[in-house]
Amino acid sequence: MHMATSPPVPIVDTGLGNSSYLLNVGQGRALVVDPERDVRPVRAEALRLGLSIAYAAETHLHADFISGVGELEADEGATVLAPEAGLRGFSHTVLSDGDTLDLGDFTLQAVATPGHSPEHLSFLLLDDGRIVGVFTGGSLMVGTAGRTDLVSPEMTVPLARAQYRSLQRLMDLPDDTPVWPTHGTGSFCSAAAGGERTTTIGRERATNPLLQVDGEEAFVGALLGSLGTFPDYFLRLGEVNRRGSVVLGTAPPLPPLSADRVMELHERGAQIVDVRQPADFAAGHIPESLSIALRPAFATWLGWLADPDRPVIIVRGPGQDPEDIVWAAAKVGFDALAGELDGGFPAWKAAVATRSLIDAERLVAGAEGSSAVIDIRQASEYAAGHVPAARNIELGELVEHLSELPAGPLVVMCGHSERAMSAASILERAGRTDVAVLNGSGADWAREAGRSLETGW
Repeated sequence: MHMATSPPVPIVDTGLGNSSYLLNVGQGRALVVDPERDVRPVRAEALRLGLSIAYAAETHLHADFISGVGELEADEGATVLAPEAGLRGFSHTVLSDGDTLDLGDFTLQAVATPGHSPEHLSFLLLDDGRIVGVFTGGSLMVGTAGRTDLVSPEMTVPLARAQYRSLQRLMDLPDDTPVWPTHGTGSFCSAAAGGERTTTIGRERATNPLLQVDGEEAFVGALLGSLGTFPDYFLRLGEVNRRGSVVLGTAPPLPPLSADRVMELHERGAQIVDVRQPADFAAGHIPESLSIALRPAFATWLGWLADPDRPVIIVRGPGQDPEDIVWAAAKVGFDALAGELDGGFPAWKAAVATRSLIDAERLVAGAEGSSAVIDIRQASEYAAGHVPAARNIELGELVEHLSELPAGPLVVMCGHSERAMSAASILERAGRTDVAVLNGSGADWAREAGRSLETGW
């Protein structure tokens, strides 16, 4: 038995809400399951454990990030394992339902679990024939299952039915079987709540709401009813992963650009993305720039809000690592950024825009007068608790709903201020100048006002 001393190590990307797993398979070698394109954390963990990465396995064609299997194959010599039905356009070892692969200390067995995607596999981990865990990718997750609406509208219901059958198949495993999903809290591929990222078959059998419903029809209704919006780039990256992404090897460059060059490129259609924190952006920024603060969720919002067909120029603060920026961008398909403003925002000498950042006390006191409050969080967040009279328009859909916004001053809010500042920058580009951002959350408003947040719609 090996699992008592060598469980898989989860490598969590809290921004995308995903976990990759690194497993010691013996003789100094490791298996990685569902690696992201930024393989720096995986490599660091392998180095810490003194392992070389011998295998890189994928459960499905990922829609929310570009895969890192190509990076690991090129740089580590890893053997890529992937579902045969994925029809990938690059060399790899294909696996289908029931296939097994001897890894050394363990055996990997493929289990067809379509639903989240048509070709989806889960991987049973066996030790001398004994099931010691299952990598479930985007099928069974903690308290939920993977969404089925990322392929095409006409496939959503058939894939939901397939997801039902896949989960029933996984329920044949022993109750004490550890479950290691890829998607989890924070992933738009699921509707999971809570912070736990691993579980067991028995726990899911007893507590997963989708496993408490009666029959396939009820399951389909419950699953599809739990789905929120997702970024448009999800509809592009699956095909990128099927073809095989360009291997980057090292961090993509971020060339320095003079202020004059930035202005020239912007006039020719380049978009300026300011990754500084909201307070810095509020104090001054390049007009028409898009605020997306560098934080764990940066990649998601860059992919959602920026145009992949236009060059991107970065404005960053002095303490922000350019490698973190370029790798986050590469994870969602922005491989070649045009560059960054040389010297950061202080180098900008042209006209400067500012943005009002207010606190909850000022909002409660009515200092904003007749301002309408726009809550740009996800619909599920809004329903869980919001400032009375606030209107919900999700950040990812704001551009499509600009005409529906009331005239006059606006206060934009989210859960902290990062997404709200992104929204304010979008509104500024659309010509809305009287926009303030709440530096805080609805909970801050409730404490200051001595009132409760409203729930529902």
